[in-house]
Amino acid sequence: MAAKTGYKTKQKERLIEYLEANKGEHITVADVCSYFKKQGESIGQTTVYRHLEKMVDEGVVNKYIIDGNTPACFEYMGEGSHNHEETCFHCKCEKCGALIHLHCHELEEIQSHLMKGHGFVLDTKRTVFYGRCTKCR
Repeated sequence: MAAKTGYKTKQKERLIEYLEANKGEHITVADVCSYFKKQGESIGQTTVYRHLEKMVDEGVVNKYIIDGNTPACFEYMGEGSHNHEETCFHCKCEKCGALIHLHCHELEEIQSHLMKGHGFVLDTKRTVFYGRCTKCR
């Protein structure tokens, strides 16, 4: 049993190394599995999901669900990070599918207005603006 626990720990360590190397990027479970497959390492999709969800609960990783047609994205926030309430909006290109983080004070003002003026709390991690990115315009 101890060997099995050590194996899972090694997988989590490798996953964290991958996430750290891609900090600030949106990562899907398919991206993770593809990377490890190319490295000749076998990490199952269920294991990746389990580790990522646990890291979301720990505040190490943020999870973004953009729409019903796109797989969930994960972003590594760093060890010791417990910032579940970080304001983060997104732009999604309707042509190429690029997903862009927006950390804008102007959008925080809109969020504040919605709360004060309309009693509406905006889920910023699921707020997406659709349009065309610079490359696709």
